[in-house]
Amino acid sequence: MTKIVHPYAHRLGIIRDWKSRWFAADPRKYREFLRVDAAIRALLMKRLRTAHVSTIEIERSQKALRVQIHTARPGMVIGRSGESATKLKKDLVQMLKSMKLSSVPTLALDIVEIRSPEANAAVVAAMVVESLEKRMPFRRVLKQTIEKVMANREVLGVRIQVSGMLGAGSMSRTENLKKGRIPLQTIRADVDYAHDEANLPLGKIGVKTWIYRGDIFADRSGAREPRARMEDRRPQRRAPQSAN
Repeated sequence: MTKIVHPYAHRLGIIRDWKSRWFAADPRKYREFLRVDAAIRALLMKRLRTAHVSTIEIERSQKALRVQIHTARPGMVIGRSGESATKLKKDLVQMLKSMKLSSVPTLALDIVEIRSPEANAAVVAAMVVESLEKRMPFRRVLKQTIEKVMANREVLGVRIQVSGMLGAGSMSRTENLKKGRIPLQTIRADVDYAHDEANLPLGKIGVKTWIYRGDIFADRSGAREPRARMEDRRPQRRAPQSAN
């Protein structure tokens, strides 16, 4: 019987790290930290809807809380002279104070730029959503997006799926477009996955994105090597030598 597993959770602890990194032995503290993390992510994703945010990572120490925002548009998050980032940090601190926590931690906000947006599944899904909300034909959006993603040298395969009332139709349906290979069952395969929703007059359209960026191998010491393309690991053929 086939089981559908989230590509991120499937590789968690092997080639993926946790998005929330902290430890709480007290059950009350654990519930409080979990509630704070969910509130922070909900606020940031709502405020930074158009900033193409990929990941929000949260780290905790004894009295400090660090939030890292990975975005393809850092200028929109930072703002002119850092005004937007300052206001965003002030709103987060105000939200933490209003949650009646046992102790309000010291907040640090970091904005990390995504160097290769076309190789990030969340950014690609946001690009598709942005085009669909501009009333562009979904087939043209999928084709143009896949061609743009495959132009990136890091990407070896991409798959985009849209579902909903497509093309102003009277019935909901699902459309897929794929190029390259997506090895979902290979643990060492670096497959990035994300889903998003486009709000249209006829309803919501769901967008799912899979991007394969090569394999991650471990050396003999146990450390992980950077991503490697499959063709880079194939043995090169030697030219035949002429017998004299």
